[in-house]
Amino acid sequence: MMGFSSKEERSRRVLRGVKTVFFLITMLVSLLLFSAPILLVIADTLLPSALLSASLPPSSQSLQEKLAAHFADYDFRYSLVDIPLVSIVRSAIIICVYSLCDGPRLSRGPYLGITTVCSLLSLAFVSLKASYVFSVPNTSRGGYGRALEMALFMSSWLLAIGHIVVAYKISCRERRKLLVYKIDIEAVSACKNGFPRYQKILQEQREK
Repeated sequence: MMGFSSKEERSRRVLRGVKTVFFLITMLVSLLLFSAPILLVIADTLLPSALLSASLPPSSQSLQEKLAAHFADYDFRYSLVDIPLVSIVRSAIIICVYSLCDGPRLSRGPYLGITTVCSLLSLAFVSLKASYVFSVPNTSRGGYGRALEMALFMSSWLLAIGHIVVAYKISCRERRKLLVYKIDIEAVSACKNGFPRYQKILQEQREK
């Protein structure tokens, strides 16, 4: 009997631990989903800029001087400095729209539409630029520099798609919330219509 009770107690502890871990994972996923637009904007702002900084050839100049030289000698076919700028502008527009929208607007309003338009335009821009940049072989910096350039383009593509996916997920979540709220309102209205003395009894209780 003692062995059986100890095994049962151990199984209860394991089950309790599994439930706790599942609850923590669920809370973490919910937190990440709730914070996904902000986290994605931060990544979209920092990652392309960091990759561009790493892809620049080493020199004694400061980062500001390097960027100024790239802007002065800007050429759409070869310069990469505009990719982080596209990401920053895209992120700024999306986070401004997200912060200005409430539940109904997040469900089917401007947030999803503007995010999709901005992301698709940036995808078209980066894809067109990639066709120019990678059409000419660049052997001046070797495979490492070329890999960083590819990573810069890939990060911009993936983050643009990520913005669309997150906006769609938030839109679906807010639509479900509005649907539940609508059902609750309809249920309350049905209850009130089914009990005509509801308002009268409620008023009498308040007066007492």
